[in-house]
This record gives sequence, structure tokens and C-alpha cells, in this order.
Amino acid sequence: MEELAYIPSPSRGVLYLGPIPLRGYAFCIIIGVFIAVWLGNRRWVARGGRAGTVADIAVWAVPFGLVGGRLYHVITDYELYFSEGRDWVDAFKVWEGGLGIWGAIALGALGAWIGCRRRGIPMPAYADAVAPGIAFAQAIGRWGNWFNQELYGKETHVPWALHITSSTDGRVPGYYHPTFLYESLWCIGVALLVIWADRRFKLGHGRAFALYVAAYCVGRAWIEYMRVDDAHHILGLRLNDWTALGVFLLAVTYIVVSLDKRPGREAVVEPGAAEDSAGADGGDRVSFEKDEADAKGPEEPEAAGNADASEAEAKDGAEDDVKDDVKDSAESARKS
Repeated sequence: MEELAYIPSPSRGVLYLGPIPLRGYAFCIIIGVFIAVWLGNRRWVARGGRAGTVADIAVWAVPFGLVGGRLYHVITDYELYFSEGRDWVDAFKVWEGGLGIWGAIALGALGAWIGCRRRGIPMPAYADAVAPGIAFAQAIGRWGNWFNQELYGKETHVPWALHITSSTDGRVPGYYHPTFLYESLWCIGVALLVIWADRRFKLGHGRAFALYVAAYCVGRAWIEYMRVDDAHHILGLRLNDWTALGVFLLAVTYIVVSLDKRPGREAVVEPGAAEDSAGADGGDRVSFEKDEADAKGPEEPEAAGNADASEAEAKDGAEDDVKDDVKDSAESARKS
């Protein structure tokens, strides 16, 4: 029976501009990175950092994150690439899908740490600034799974069911839970939660990032439970469920320990940024004073000097008059 309402899947996930393939999966990742850098830059500047610093560090973090995400996927699903009848070259075909967020965050953090070290910036402060942007990037990136018709959930007949027409994992076409949509909406909620909590409680020293990690893990756990793609299981749970549980506990522990050891928020997030701002203001004042002096013209100082000279001459003249009067009075008294 055909469903009356459902989410359609795209007929294909790639368009061709001549010989150049334009893949929906790649577009989603690129747009997500752009949003993350843009929002991270605004938050970084608001905390007292320099504009452009987030983008400079992203040059390190993004490539590391892509490599980490792909490595996690290939390692945890190695049979897709290294088992009998498989081609190991496919492990390098990132555009076909397969990026593990756990590896992307872990290795991306390493790249960000290198960038922060080079700029003399505290890594926790940078992580706090970019945390909501990363969540928004994940929300956009999940739509890449929609383009590839992958990572959907169990069969369902709800009105928002996802209509799969060309499954890549051997399952029959049908109507399934759109887990990509569930995770996308959850990530948007996580981003808004971190922004609100950061404004309300002035989170610092990496706690905003830890909140993002913990909140994401909660959502990923129940969404992962709904998925039907092949995965390794441990004690009846998917590997990603165990990963989400472990990372959640680490994030919560970090928040508790950090609050005890380093309460409040960093006073300085980027050395030299305050001096640059003060220097710019000082330059404006000097420029204003110079313009004001130029507007008065060169004659005014000379006129002021002439006025001082006239005043001195008048004073000397008055003193001479007094001396003459005293001399005349003395002469008259002698004659008398």
C-alpha cells in the first residue's frame, strides 16, 4: 500500500557540471564547515579574540577532522573494504559517505590544538567558541546521508517516513524512520542549548564544548538504537552506543572537575587582541587631533606668538614709565 505522506529521497545524489561531479554529500559538509567557522568567529570576537583566528585554526582542524572521521569509519566497518570480494581502494572514496563523528572530533581536536599552539591561544577557550557551530555543521552534514539514501532507521508507516528507492546496503526499498532528520534536528537543539547555557552561566575553560559533547551523545544513543544498517554489537548494543555512553561520561566528568578547579570564564582568550584594539583607538585619537590642528591652519601658532610678544613689550613699557615717574619725583624733591 502506497503511503499518502512521506519524505521522498532524491533520485540521485550527484549532478554533473560537464565532467565535474557535484555531490550532495560533499556540499552538505562544505556548507556545514562554513557555518561553523562563521558562527565560531562571531563568538570568538565577542570573547575578546581577533577576527579571522577561527578560520586560521580551522585550516588545521578541518583536514584533521576529515581524516579522523574516515579512519574511524573504515576501522569500525573494515569488512566493507578489506573482506573477500571488496576493493580496499574504496576506503579512500569519502564522497560515497562514511565519516564517523567520533573520529572527526578526536582528530579534529588534535588539529585545532596544533593551530592554537601556533597562535598562543588556550585550546579550551577556542573549543567553547566553536562548539555550537560544530553542532550546526553536524545538523547540515546529516543531510548528506539523505542524498546517499543511507543510515536510515527501522521500517515505519508514520507520515514523515523516509521513502528509500535505491538502497545501497541490500535492503528492499520501502518506508523507514528518517534517522538523518532526527539527528539533524537534535543537533540544532544541542547548538541552541549550548548558546543559551553559555549566555546564562558564562561557561568557560572548555565547559561549553563539554556540554555540546554530552548533549549530542544523549541524542546519538537513542537515534543509533533505531538504525538498521550493519554494525558491530557488544553485549547486545551497537558499538556507537557504547562509544556515546563512554564519551558522555567523560564529558560530564570534565564539567564537574573543571567547575571545581577553574570556575568562571577566561579573562584573556587571545594575547595581544586587547592591545590591538586599544592601539586602534589611540590611532584614531591621534588622527583626530592632527586633523583638528590642520583645520586651524599654520597661522594660529604664529598669531599666538605675536600676542605673547606684544604682551611682554607692553609689560616692559609699563615698568619703564614707573621708573621715570619715580626719577622725576626724586629730582623735584632735591630742587625744592
